[in-house]
Amino acid sequence: MPWRNGNQLTLLRNGAEYFPALLAAIRAARHEVFLESYLYKPDSTGRQVSAALMRAARRGVRVQLLLDGFGARDLPDRLQLSLARAGVRLLFFRPEYSPLSLNRQRLRRMHRKLAVVDGEVGFVGGINILNDHDGPALAPRYDYALRVQGPLLSQLHAVAAGQWRHTCWSQLKSEWHKLPSLRGEPKPQGTVRARLVRRDNLRHRRAIETAYIEAIEAAHQEIVLANAYFLPGISLRHALLAAAKRGVRVVILLQGRIDHALLHYATRVLYRPLLAAGMEIHEYTAGFMHAKVAVVDGEWLTVGSSNIDPFSLLTAREANIVALDKTLASALRRDIQLHIDRDAEPVPPQRVMQARWWQRALPWLAYQLVRGLLGLTGYGQREYRE
Repeated sequence: MPWRNGNQLTLLRNGAEYFPALLAAIRAARHEVFLESYLYKPDSTGRQVSAALMRAARRGVRVQLLLDGFGARDLPDRLQLSLARAGVRLLFFRPEYSPLSLNRQRLRRMHRKLAVVDGEVGFVGGINILNDHDGPALAPRYDYALRVQGPLLSQLHAVAAGQWRHTCWSQLKSEWHKLPSLRGEPKPQGTVRARLVRRDNLRHRRAIETAYIEAIEAAHQEIVLANAYFLPGISLRHALLAAAKRGVRVVILLQGRIDHALLHYATRVLYRPLLAAGMEIHEYTAGFMHAKVAVVDGEWLTVGSSNIDPFSLLTAREANIVALDKTLASALRRDIQLHIDRDAEPVPPQRVMQARWWQRALPWLAYQLVRGLLGLTGYGQREYRE
């Protein structure tokens, strides 16, 4: 999608800043709400969002709620019925009809977290509809989103409406298929230059990965990545190594706690070559990390739903905002650094380089298993061949 000037992008940190902004937008809705989420839990946060959506629908707002058929497969029937009775249009992207099926199409999930209200305000990021507290002893789940106003909203609206229509068509919901056009072109609201980058399994298969690679290849001073699930393919890995070789400082903040064990250990295979190239790796340990952001040279930044792993880069529908703005990039960079200083532990290169063979065995086996699974599915055979 083309770059759009004149946007106002507000950085939202964690659910504590995201959900009040989202709820305020839904409560103020007059015409239309699109909300997409991979996870949607019936906890206190999910109940607040559901109540706001139902109140909007009852006052005549057209509410479209699109959830992933795997991520939100356990949404209670009672809540679904309440939403339907209130007039909320609820659809599941690729519902899970056969949990034991080996069809590789099941891996094609909708992992986006996107909202558009009245074509006047939108949200893009990595935050699902659920509480961001994983336990009293842990910090809130670490994540980001952007609140969007300005011409970029036309791209958000087009993507949300297009996915809704496609899902309606595939599930024979012809009565929900027709949607009115956006009410005029959104007017400039700020000074940020930005665009929406989406990944799908049609024309935009490598769009987000390409955006990362182009920014990394153009970097002159510093690359800062904060990504919860990090297992890049050869192309992105080589771009990072080339950047470090030409003297660019590369700082990577990763998940320190074990969330998904297979990916957690497979990622550790990359520590040795990345640290040997002079990159800095930090592990977030205060709680669980879910961020998917980056800042390059203090001006280019991205915030979105896409991890740098095979699931996000090869199979899932994702949405990231890419922007060029020193003020916004500086705010994101400072917040990442705050978490590095306060909530993370550096990975000592010496410890990784001197690890014995049995300490490297589990990560190596995990990485080989990931490669094997990718081979079975037919995804990523070129990007994960080494």
